[in-house]
Amino acid sequence: MPPPADPATAQRLLIVDDELRILTSLKATLEREGFSVVTSSSPRRGLELLEDEAFGVVIADHLMPEMTGLEFLVACQRLQPLASRVLITGAVSLPMLVEAINRSEIYRFLAKPWLREELVAAMRNAVGRYELLTQNHLLLAETAALNQDLARANATLATKVAELETQRRSLDTANTALERRYAHSLELCRRILATFDPILAGRTQAITTIVTQMCHSDHLDENERHALRTAAWLCDLGRIGVPREVLHVFRVDPTRLAAREIDSIHAHPIYSQTLVSHLDERPLVGETVRAHHERFDGSGYPDGHAGQAIPWTARCLAVAVCYVECGLPREQALSLLSSESGTGLDPEALRLFLQTTRLSPLPTACVRS
Repeated sequence: MPPPADPATAQRLLIVDDELRILTSLKATLEREGFSVVTSSSPRRGLELLEDEAFGVVIADHLMPEMTGLEFLVACQRLQPLASRVLITGAVSLPMLVEAINRSEIYRFLAKPWLREELVAAMRNAVGRYELLTQNHLLLAETAALNQDLARANATLATKVAELETQRRSLDTANTALERRYAHSLELCRRILATFDPILAGRTQAITTIVTQMCHSDHLDENERHALRTAAWLCDLGRIGVPREVLHVFRVDPTRLAAREIDSIHAHPIYSQTLVSHLDERPLVGETVRAHHERFDGSGYPDGHAGQAIPWTARCLAVAVCYVECGLPREQALSLLSSESGTGLDPEALRLFLQTTRLSPLPTACVRS
């Protein structure tokens, strides 16, 4: 079927009748109404025209020598199914009506003789039908094309989703393995501390317990929680570079130590930061480890930072370290912490410590030895 060439196709009419007088009359009448009319006195020639050109309406006389109008319109339906088909006949019988409807879906019958107004109205309605069918046909075609595009897009999306799911599972597996190795690394560090100095390992365990409770607060985001927990495990790792004898004397009576020995003690956060960087490259972890012995008033070590210049996570860790290392029973240790508020300890960090631990048992403060 030739596709409609342009919107004017709807106004193009093909009239097939073996009587030239009727062809001439119909052509003149309809052209005066603005229709574009093509005529043929031969049904076979009419079919050739239908193969080459598109028409909005096809009109055929029923009684013709080469074939009946009904047979012609049946062939027309195969060639141009959207065209409105009109059958002209002198006598309409019920069997003819049934056959016309069943075989070629005749749009309209025109009985001879016809009224001009009836003819024009019938043609306008036939044109309107063609335009409606054409629009529906185009919409259906566009919908089908969109559905195909959508199906392809869905197939592509499904493939991408499957690929992403595979990648997600791979990442989950890799992350699980990394977390396992990370936990093993932390455990290895704890065992190294335990081997080097059991007291130091015990303090680290106690500090980590307290920090874990503090991490339940909304005052820390996820990055800060990770940094605080990790720093609690590793903050004293640098002490393995200090002789055991020096550590023992520092716990019992720091005044017996020489200046260089005190300096080695005060440098252990820097050593810890260096060692930690090989395990966890996140900057906040190393910064927290380095600053956990800074004091809020600026009298701490190794850098002498004060107030907000000290990372928030280091200020939180300093409270847990102070509690564990003071070597006092719980109530006395809490009293000491309160006395340090605003000088050695950040008041906000101390408040966080008290809020998160008041209903939970605290580890026993390590006794100096």
